[in-house]
Amino acid sequence: MSNTLSKYMPDAYKRVARTVGYSLLLTDADAWHGLTVVLTARLTPQERGAMAWAVLRSLTPEQVVAVAETVLPEGSIAPIAPLLNHMDEAAFWADMAEPEALEAYCLASFNAMPAQRKAAFLEFVQGRAAA
Repeated sequence: MSNTLSKYMPDAYKRVARTVGYSLLLTDADAWHGLTVVLTARLTPQERGAMAWAVLRSLTPEQVVAVAETVLPEGSIAPIAPLLNHMDEAAFWADMAEPEALEAYCLASFNAMPAQRKAAFLEFVQGRAAA
């Protein structure tokens, strides 16, 4: 069976598989960086996303957060639990967040609101824009 799969496996996949093995064996930063280069060159964003999903699912939630904090640029981490109140914490986070993160959280938050709350929010924002 494995000979049959190997026969039809694209060369790019074989190279990726070998590089994963070398990275696991060498276990140093240069090897893992080299894997990143190979993954980017040989796999589509969807294929890399599927691999990331599988790897992240093998970790505990705490480990996933630790990996995300290491990989994401500073300021991209999600807002934390409020220290004083939600508005203060959101304002504090927004001051440090990247523009893409601000837009993503804004849209996701708006989309998660019930219809009545969305209408009230739009009325508030449009009223401020007119002022």
